[in-house]
Amino acid sequence: MPRTQTRGNHREREILDEVRLAGGAARIHFLAERLGVSEETIRRNVKALEAGGQIQKVHGGVYLVEPQNEQPFRQRMDENADAKRRIAAEVANIIQDGDALFLDIGSTTAYIAQALQRHADLFVVTNSLAVAHTLAARNGNRVFMAGGELRAHDGGAFGVEALEFVRRFSVRYAVLSVGAIHADAGFMLHDMQEAEFSRAVMGCAQTRIVAADSEKFGRNAPIVLTEPATVDMLVTEAPPPRPIADLLAQNDVDIVLAGVGRGG
Repeated sequence: MPRTQTRGNHREREILDEVRLAGGAARIHFLAERLGVSEETIRRNVKALEAGGQIQKVHGGVYLVEPQNEQPFRQRMDENADAKRRIAAEVANIIQDGDALFLDIGSTTAYIAQALQRHADLFVVTNSLAVAHTLAARNGNRVFMAGGELRAHDGGAFGVEALEFVRRFSVRYAVLSVGAIHADAGFMLHDMQEAEFSRAVMGCAQTRIVAADSEKFGRNAPIVLTEPATVDMLVTEAPPPRPIADLLAQNDVDIVLAGVGRGG
């Protein structure tokens, strides 16, 4: 019995890892092929994971249950605020008057919007009420706000309407935030809607920038945003640990250190 239980726990961890690497959702037959077991074995382990509140089963597949451990937006604004301001200033140096860009709902991108207040004639696409409020009706900017219901905890717009809206645009920069940067999985998020929206935005941008402070290094989150090579640049305030730096170098992601410039 103990050996059976150990095998079950091991298989459940493998399933969780595969679902995370697949972006937070996966089909049963995909998991069976990846792990070299029967679909019935996958279903049996998924049942245990669902009972534990880690996975939700849908017809033919599973998805990760969104965690509740990400801090509220206002609290995230206060966390590591000096580093976020330095990152924001660096991103503002990259962006020029008249540029077209997307800014997401992250706390770091809210600081970036503040750092852009002296820029003129920006073409801004966003799903963040905070970003829109900061940059609209200022210096000839044009600000386009995604439609859909605004979430109570962060003022972000998501859903089918928001996705359809953002896909109409082509911008020079997509400036995105993440919840974690991991040496194995790369850029990660806590929220499925945010990940889906960010992927859509990345497909509409010439240059994709992740803006993240060093507190994100080594953290983990349940949803992989994208392949690291899809990101062009990481703007941060401190050099990443060697394993993360190596991952970024292998995928040709430029590291820009706030106040210093390109580090790799």
